[in-house]
Amino acid sequence: MDFAGVGGGGGGVMRHNANVDLMSWYMEIPPISRLYLTGAFLTTAACAVDLISPFSLYFSWELVYQGQIWRLLTSYLFFGVFSVDFLFHMYFLVRYSRLLEEGDFRGRPAHYIWMLLFGILNISTMASYYQVNFLGSALTFMMAYVWGRRNEDVKMSFLGFLQFNAPYLPWVMLTFSILIGNAVVMDVIGICVGHLYYFLEFVYPVMASIRNWPIKRIMEPPALLHLICGTHDNVLPGRPHHE
Repeated sequence: MDFAGVGGGGGGVMRHNANVDLMSWYMEIPPISRLYLTGAFLTTAACAVDLISPFSLYFSWELVYQGQIWRLLTSYLFFGVFSVDFLFHMYFLVRYSRLLEEGDFRGRPAHYIWMLLFGILNISTMASYYQVNFLGSALTFMMAYVWGRRNEDVKMSFLGFLQFNAPYLPWVMLTFSILIGNAVVMDVIGICVGHLYYFLEFVYPVMASIRNWPIKRIMEPPALLHLICGTHDNVLPGRPHHE
């Protein structure tokens, strides 16, 4: 399966070359995307060698309320056993997380973490109605949706023959999942949450500015998150939002 950019915007894609220095490629991944990739790989590896059990990782609000808070994160880190399907998930995770972190969120780590937290909260809430245990694929779909909407002119290709613009990427991925018989509930949830985030982060501020609404931004990260990320000094009253 190949979803490659053919008209631009393909920066940050790992090239399949026998001479690739794996460690150099790994260290070139932006820090937040690298941390997510590392967490997903180590979690899957720990399950593969029976250090931990997937039963201690899956998502359940009932268990979260009982104090097992870690399930809010671990349910996004386990992508199943090592397999071709796992490699596909890692490819999409790294590709679109990296493109976002190096693109719209370059120099704005607090905003990117805030986007991920927004996705985790909303995906977890919606997933509770469908009894889904592992939610990482939905977050990947959210990333792909947001990136696609922010790169409308980028040309993509599927299997080398079907070409389309980037905003259609999650829908092509969804169609492929349906064709191979995969459950698509989490894919649809990821698209819905991605659309909600895209509207609140990129559309609403423009509407609020044009119509002079009192609340100009909804998705601004809290000052504490800026402080943790070292970007607190860049937050100034009335500073225009990065586009």
